[in-house]
Amino acid sequence: MSIEEDIKSTVKLDERQKTIINLVYTNNWLKEKAMYFFKDYDLSAEQYNVLRILRGQKGNPANLSTLQERMLNKMSNTTRLVDKLVSKELVIRQQCATNRRKIEIYITEKGLELLAELDPKINQNNDNTTKNLSLEELKTLNTLLDKLRF
Repeated sequence: MSIEEDIKSTVKLDERQKTIINLVYTNNWLKEKAMYFFKDYDLSAEQYNVLRILRGQKGNPANLSTLQERMLNKMSNTTRLVDKLVSKELVIRQQCATNRRKIEIYITEKGLELLAELDPKINQNNDNTTKNLSLEELKTLNTLLDKLRF
């Protein structure tokens, strides 16, 4: 189904308009899928993103600035996200021993266990979402999206 059919457009869109509308529409579609997926875990996609970033630190701490620059959604309120993850005992926040003004954030064992549980489900969801694209089409799509942003 084309984007014009999905949004029930009554006018023919030029390719530039169609591209932007298609990107926005697809982004919202992916967000809806993520919200539905994470709902069972009382987690948002942004909280999941923070947990993945912290797991990638391999036991080393991150600070709010590091999390913010690595977030997929740069508009996220990182402090609030971390607060919620702390309350769920998925991360801990500690004062740096060498610089009391610096706050260090670590993923907890509970956070790692949650990610380990989610990993195969996320992988399956990703496979289902991209099943209509060949490996070559996925590579092309990634190349084009990278090119669009730069």
